[in-house]
Amino acid sequence: MDHATGAMGSLLPKLGELLKEEYKLQRSVKDDVKHLERELESMHAALRKVGDVPREQLDELVKLWANEVRELSYRIEDIIDKFLVHVEGPEPEDKPHMLKQVMKKMGGLFTKFMKRRSIGDEIKSIKVSVQEAADRRDRYRVHEVVTNLVVTTTVDPRLLALYKDQKELVGIDDSLNELTKMMSDGGGDTSKQLKILSIFGFGGLGKTTLAKAMYDKLEARFDCSAFVLVGRHPSVKKLLNDILYGIGKKMYPGLDERQLIDEIRVLLEKKRYLIVTDDIWDKKTWELVKTALVCTNCGSRIVTTTRILEVATRTGKVYRLQPLSRDLSEDLFHRRLFGGKINQPNHLPSEVYNKILHKCGGVPLAIITIASLLVSKPVELWSKVYTSIGFGHEENEDVENTRKILLFSYYDLPCHLKTCLLYLSIYPKDHPIAKDSLIWKWVTEGFIHEEPGLRLFEIGERYFNELVNKSMIMPVEIPYHGIITGCRVHDIMLDMICLLSKEENFVTVLDSDEQYTTSHCNSRRLVVHRKVRPLASTSTLQARSLNAMCSPEMLPSLSCF
Repeated sequence: MDHATGAMGSLLPKLGELLKEEYKLQRSVKDDVKHLERELESMHAALRKVGDVPREQLDELVKLWANEVRELSYRIEDIIDKFLVHVEGPEPEDKPHMLKQVMKKMGGLFTKFMKRRSIGDEIKSIKVSVQEAADRRDRYRVHEVVTNLVVTTTVDPRLLALYKDQKELVGIDDSLNELTKMMSDGGGDTSKQLKILSIFGFGGLGKTTLAKAMYDKLEARFDCSAFVLVGRHPSVKKLLNDILYGIGKKMYPGLDERQLIDEIRVLLEKKRYLIVTDDIWDKKTWELVKTALVCTNCGSRIVTTTRILEVATRTGKVYRLQPLSRDLSEDLFHRRLFGGKINQPNHLPSEVYNKILHKCGGVPLAIITIASLLVSKPVELWSKVYTSIGFGHEENEDVENTRKILLFSYYDLPCHLKTCLLYLSIYPKDHPIAKDSLIWKWVTEGFIHEEPGLRLFEIGERYFNELVNKSMIMPVEIPYHGIITGCRVHDIMLDMICLLSKEENFVTVLDSDEQYTTSHCNSRRLVVHRKVRPLASTSTLQARSLNAMCSPEMLPSLSCF
């Protein structure tokens, strides 16, 4: 089961189970089940494609169709599970000469007969609903729309980091000096060796800003240089041409990839060069770049930036970019809020001020974004703005850019990791997340896909490590031992996760005293953060799991569920 395809992953095998002889379905019902299998497999494939596309790029009709099919899959799974529970129940013991036992067994057989008859009627009804969904899929041309989707042309927010005024940069001096020292010539033969360095950190920490500052500082020391933006899905020819233009100030649009690599190698021969490749997402892209950059033993330097740890460790030395300190966070906040004045005015409300900086967690992008929300607001409204802050709700250019940068990471994840990440929306902010507990929750929810020879927990542990590797979660370790016991999620990342989870109706969080109605009962996963009033209706409650992230006395009565 995952967020994009609803219950399809677990539903299709269950339909196959119904066809077994032990369930004794009528031939006409079996034919209907086979028809359902075929249609749902096609819808499953369509949902996977839809899940790989950012929601803002999807047609509204496609989004509606996907939501309806996911809800339909949940409904079908509920019907089949109820049937399997009743039919697979234990047979009453048949003890001779005991009329009561015989009558009990006959009653059980009659009940199962009625259930088989009932499932036949249910499947006929489901077949109609599935056919209607299939007709809408064809009418909305879902496959065509998703396959031929043209990404909307927008300004890449990372470009803005390349052209910042040096006066606006805060907190990079120490990092810049440290990087310069790591890239320095050294002494003896080492001064002529090729050095490769990777700047690693999650989205919004300022990797591009730091790399560009270092590039501007060192560029004049080299014979030729290039600063190239890579991104999630780079065009190989464009990437190689960008490098060529940087080092030779000329484009070669008529050459293929191999010819472009050869041309780069010729231009770099016997030269001391500096190449920065910003925002690399996968090992193959790095290997391609490395193939083109010949080792000249002239003291050349290659710098990459990435939010993927596995990519960083493959390149060479790794510089782990850290969040800003409290003092530097205040400095950047004041510069953005008060136009360069770095002293804190005495009239700022200290409590909400501290909460805002805590939320930002030293991430420059978050600090700039929240400050931009407050710049035109009177301080009396800061508390209200803080409680409503979410990186996805405000109509603000800085918020939009922040959201885009975070979504780059999210949409790069495979479907199963997106599901595991969205599940973190069950946790309140600053709530400790134990690794083993989280993995077992994933297993229980059915998020872990079985693999031959591996236990589900082992697979879940790999999922956990992949999310760490991709900078989506931050590991929590036992000091001095290096043993990972849990993880934490940055506030701005958790805001995005919660927003996506809500849009997908993946998790419903009950966290206030407002009246919850039937519309809240369609979620498969309910989470209680704070005490809630009784639900207005439980007749259509679809929840399969309930998590309580609060003390027992704050839990509502179980009659609410």
